[in-house]
Amino acid sequence: MKPRAILIVLLVGVLSVGIPLAWQQLVTPRIDTARSALQASTWLSVLPADSYDNQPLHAALPLTQPQLEHSRLRGGYRATLHGRTAAVVLHSETAGYEGPIQLLIAIDRDGRVIAVHVLHQEETPGLGGKLAEAGHPWLGAFSGRSQANTPQSAWALKRDRGQFDQLAGASVTSRAVIHAVQDALRYFDSHAAQWLAGEAHE
Repeated sequence: MKPRAILIVLLVGVLSVGIPLAWQQLVTPRIDTARSALQASTWLSVLPADSYDNQPLHAALPLTQPQLEHSRLRGGYRATLHGRTAAVVLHSETAGYEGPIQLLIAIDRDGRVIAVHVLHQEETPGLGGKLAEAGHPWLGAFSGRSQANTPQSAWALKRDRGQFDQLAGASVTSRAVIHAVQDALRYFDSHAAQWLAGEAHE
């Protein structure tokens, strides 16, 4: 093979490898940024937009003994406003009817539920799977609830003498979520003194 032909082959080889690598280096940061933005918009949807001024997902809370009575905490994040804790978002996992259910549970500094969002579920479509629908009214029943304003016995379905309606056709799913939210509130209450240490209460 002539030297010129060899040079051309080598050049084509270098370009065929170099161009994809260069392209990957160019687009990877943008993809990562877009992915992070999507995660933030999903995970922080449980918090009112004007209720914090930090980046909660960059403010992870240390979680000791994350295995709870009915669920397990996979993570916790602090939302602050003017340097003061405004809320905590707990990432919880519990066992549903068909598989694990992952929840995001936002709790204000006074121990009240702000909102609950289903991050992942494998429940039966049309039944327990309805929890994944954005803004499902059943999840709204937890807003404002706390250990202080909801008795221990109330954390159950009405059919079990509690205060919560059942998600139609999904009693196992409903009970799992109720227990996971109560677990999260208990955990918050037991760690609030540590998380709010040094902050003045209104």
